[in-house]
Amino acid sequence: MTLTKDALKAAILEKAETSPKPQLYIKDFYSCDPDTKPRDLKNLANELVKEGRLMFWSSGSTTMYALKSRIKNEEGAGGI
Repeated sequence: MTLTKDALKAAILEKAETSPKPQLYIKDFYSCDPDTKPRDLKNLANELVKEGRLMFWSSGSTTMYALKSRIKNEEGAGGI
């Protein structure tokens, strides 16, 4: 892990905030620090969920990560 734990958490949150899509797969966060092992990255993302800074989002077949504010905005904007 090249980045510190806190720096990587900040990078994950920034990616979730600035990504064109509101829901992200765990693999979408791999680019935040290519030297971090996928399992370690997933553990940090899960810590962010426990802290309430990210949330799980399910399409029914897969689980993704998202910011609560982005999910609410997307569901309310031009939805069915």
